[in-house]
Amino acid sequence: MLLLENATARANRWLASQFIDEATKEEIRKLLASPDQKKLIDSFYKDLEFGTGGLRGIMGVGSNCMNQYTVGAATQGMAHYLKKSFPSQEIKVAIAYDSRNNSSYFAHVTASVFSANGITVYLFSELRPTPLLSFAIRYLKCHAGVVITASHNPKEYNGYKAYWNEGAQLVPPHDKNVIAEINAITSFDQIKFTAEPSKIQAIKNEVEDAYYREVINRIPKKESIYRQQNISLVYSSLHGAGITMVPECLHRLGFSNLTILDEQKTLDGNFPTVQSPNPEEQSAMQMALQKAKAIQAELVMATDPDTDRVGLGIANDRGEYFLLNGNQAFSLMMWFILKNLDSKQGAYIAKTIVTTELVDDMARNLGVECFNTLTGFKYIAQLMSALDGKKRFIAAGEESYGYMVGDFVRDKDAVSACAFFAAMAAAAKDEGKTLYQWLLQMYVENGFYKEGLINLVRTGADGEQEIKSMMEKFRNEPPQKIAGERVVRVLDYKISLEKNSLTGSINPLRLPASDVLQFYTEAGSKISVRPSGTEPKIKFYISVKTKLESAKDFLAAEKMLNEKIKIISEEIVS
Repeated sequence: MLLLENATARANRWLASQFIDEATKEEIRKLLASPDQKKLIDSFYKDLEFGTGGLRGIMGVGSNCMNQYTVGAATQGMAHYLKKSFPSQEIKVAIAYDSRNNSSYFAHVTASVFSANGITVYLFSELRPTPLLSFAIRYLKCHAGVVITASHNPKEYNGYKAYWNEGAQLVPPHDKNVIAEINAITSFDQIKFTAEPSKIQAIKNEVEDAYYREVINRIPKKESIYRQQNISLVYSSLHGAGITMVPECLHRLGFSNLTILDEQKTLDGNFPTVQSPNPEEQSAMQMALQKAKAIQAELVMATDPDTDRVGLGIANDRGEYFLLNGNQAFSLMMWFILKNLDSKQGAYIAKTIVTTELVDDMARNLGVECFNTLTGFKYIAQLMSALDGKKRFIAAGEESYGYMVGDFVRDKDAVSACAFFAAMAAAAKDEGKTLYQWLLQMYVENGFYKEGLINLVRTGADGEQEIKSMMEKFRNEPPQKIAGERVVRVLDYKISLEKNSLTGSINPLRLPASDVLQFYTEAGSKISVRPSGTEPKIKFYISVKTKLESAKDFLAAEKMLNEKIKIISEEIVS
């Protein structure tokens, strides 16, 4: 009942405001009059909050939805905080948007509010990938930035990713301080919606050209591309912003045989050819895989709507095409990059705590330091800022298909990732090998790690409470055994403690508090549990491992590990 009372009170406040347009008020009246109050509750029971990816929600009326008013309030709050953070300075922000429905509209609302607050706005005149926004912030010496996107979420969603002056998404204390400024807005008349056109400037092509130069400068073994420039590549933008940059980047690198999936290159926020524009999902990649099989391509690439994630497909030695998961792709990228480093002096890479520990082992074997952060590239970027001038950043990645090479972008970057994976395919072929054969060679050298991921979707207010209850149960009643293996270590990032049942020791975790649990077994399996910060999901990350003596043992070892993942999956969500 309390949720309904809160939602009704918020809805009535919106109705009473003279600044809410009549069409929105009519939608609110329908919600209040409906006998099914679930949609009213979901739309108004709370205000949208910044998570690991900023502001994100279903488009529609209400305080918990993406609309011009919640976007306006977020921007006004951010404008207030920028003025407090940079007093007596000419404040500048950059704004980008993707192909989602209403993205262009929300971007212009954002530009209007910033400009009305006397802030100079650099706005991309057309949709562009998220990583270019991160790059533009630093290139144009902006104090902040915003990109309108809901990344890989379903078509009903949109979002508002907020960035600070280092080109990274907001981290504490900035995110909380912006939220405090937003919460201090008690009336829509406090939001300055009327644009000041003289404060809004279009971003010029020189920014994009500078970005391409940075990517090309960081590609190792470019001579392989020259010799293998005609290798067959397949690319799909999944109806998103990637089409504006990925093909051009590959062309500038020298690749001449790129097949673009015509059916999915149209810019369409309804994403008509896929159930969800998420390259993590087999269904989203299916058309690209079919095209690759038809033309016997070396590599398949598909990017999500805002082009910060990329899914990859390759063929095995039997000519069967399959998708690399994010852990495999990141591990293979690190194997390639680290083995080709000119110097390892002071070099480091970074990853998130739920990403495969194969990368930790590989970095250790190759003499490069590997740091772990909380989930979200904003924490990797925060680490990079802390180590600027002390160590040399090489690359970073996460299991959810996000990768970043070099420090010129401070967020995951599918444009440069496509360039690197294409360069890897060329380098492998130059050695007379395939990416699949490289993958197996990597496992033989460093151990065979296999990962699985379970996403349980629980939407709305009821779903949010169910996810909280599940986390509480795992925290209060942790499993003693998983798949017959004794649990020997429990890491609880919410209370920042690690408990070791073998030694009885309790040690502090040196990362910020976060609602994440990790269970390690005596055989080296790892299970991580966390609510998503950007979607109505609870996620279970499963990692198992074994030694791989030779490539010929791969299929048998993979079957064994897949069986173990299946058993763990059934146990953990039962």
